[in-house]
Amino acid sequence: MATTDTCCTIVPYFKVHDGKLDEFKAGCDAFVEKTKTEPKCLFYGFSFNGDVAHCREGYSDAEGVLAHLDNVGVLLQEALKIADLAKLEIHGPETELAKL
Repeated sequence: MATTDTCCTIVPYFKVHDGKLDEFKAGCDAFVEKTKTEPKCLFYGFSFNGDVAHCREGYSDAEGVLAHLDNVGVLLQEALKIADLAKLEIHGPETELAKL
């Protein structure tokens, strides 16, 4: 039996400001903890290449993405004080992306 793909992924890349990498990494731990409470989160985690942070995250549908953004909004605002959003990709089925 085939299932309909509704998975949406967010792929942000952050350029961390000089001298702020340890602080940013500590904030990543807070993001991960907060995201654990989201029932539509399929996967979530950070990786680093020097001062560039990448967050790999997937949600069961667009509703899950919107709930996540609401859930971590305050944390994201704090992170953007010590890092710049260098690149953002959002992937998913056209019907789900239209909801975003």
